[in-house]
Amino acid sequence: MFMASENDSLAAALERHSIELPSDQIEKINRYCQLLWDHNSRHNLTRHTDFETFVTRDVIDSIELAAQLNTGDWLLDIGSGGGVPGLLLAIIRPDLGRVVLSEFVGKKADCLQQMIDELGLSIEVVTERAENILIASQFDVVTARAVGPLRKMLPWFEECWGQYKRMLLIKGPKWVEEKAAAEELGLVNGLSIECVHSYPMPGRDNKSVILELKLEAQ
Repeated sequence: MFMASENDSLAAALERHSIELPSDQIEKINRYCQLLWDHNSRHNLTRHTDFETFVTRDVIDSIELAAQLNTGDWLLDIGSGGGVPGLLLAIIRPDLGRVVLSEFVGKKADCLQQMIDELGLSIEVVTERAENILIASQFDVVTARAVGPLRKMLPWFEECWGQYKRMLLIKGPKWVEEKAAAEELGLVNGLSIECVHSYPMPGRDNKSVILELKLEAQ
């Protein structure tokens, strides 16, 4: 097992895991990582505070999710926290259309805005619950990671499904149990929930998945 050291670097961690990205994206992700850790020393934004965990958790999740997006997509990221996956998606997929990061906690939203400004990214931060944003705006895709189980999330967006085409959620191996619990509560009526991609996470025996949720009529 790799042990993180003070001499590690983003480039080295990416190479260890055979991740290839354009040099300008690596430079911007590296800058984001340093900004994230700086803000994290004052605010609780992430537990991934070395390059190894940053790459194997945040970068890999974001790359796998980015592959599911279409050019020009308008994207709303729910509960962006320290910027994963929304901010990373904006770096990895500069061909996206409008990108909005939804973060209800004011201090976290302020940190996000400062990082976006320093990185020169043309994305928005809204200090508001995602459901309220969706009342006023339409999106192609809604994304989220580690926001909550399906039984909690689905009721939040029950009135908003017509405001976006699909929701993409990063989940762990318990997604099957989550789906079953939501079905038992009658929360998936009229919805299609499909695992569209699964991928191994370094250092773990199980896989992460990307769930696609959309209205069955679509």
